Amino acid sequence: MNSKVSTKATLQQRVSRLTAGTLKHYPTGTLTVGGVTYDPATLVQMFQSLGNTIAASDEAKAKWNDALKSLRNEKAKVVPVLRAYQSYLVSSLGNTPSALDDFGLSPRKVRAPVSVEKKTVAAAKRKATRAARHTMGAKQRKAVTGHVTDVVVTPIVAGPPSVQSPAAAAPSQSTSPTDSNSHRS
Repeated sequence: MNSKVSTKATLQQRVSRLTAGTLKHYPTGTLTVGGVTYDPATLVQMFQSLGNTIAASDEAKAKWNDALKSLRNEKAKVVPVLRAYQSYLVSSLGNTPSALDDFGLSPRKVRAPVSVEKKTVAAAKRKATRAARHTMGAKQRKAVTGHVTDVVVTPIVAGPPSVQSPAAAAPSQSTSPTDSNSHRS
């Protein structure tokens, strides 16, 4: 058995080759396949049945793709007109549910008026959110500048590098009277 990927096209090729090979090499007699005895004509008929089914599925898929393409084209033409007609009906018939129901439409919902308390709460929430996120409008951003005041910068001035002489690098001897006496003895 091949380890190749089995697609409809490869299966169709395999079926046609098996049919041709069976007719060429085993035109008569019986064949035992998978523990079942077949005559070659029955095997060929089974293989051709599978091949016909594959071909029919390819044709059905092609028809399906054509139908989808036709559907997309039709929708592109009709849906804008449909939407415009619905808008026309709703605007011309107004909010008469019985007339709109005849067309399968419902009247547009009227927004409920917002109470003063809800408006106050919403404004407070917006203000708190803007404060928490440091959100500013365009004019507020223009007022913010990057000028720095009251900052004193102290320059660090380094003198010339100091070089020590070898004599200065040696440890100095102490001149205390007690140290000098200890060396003499």
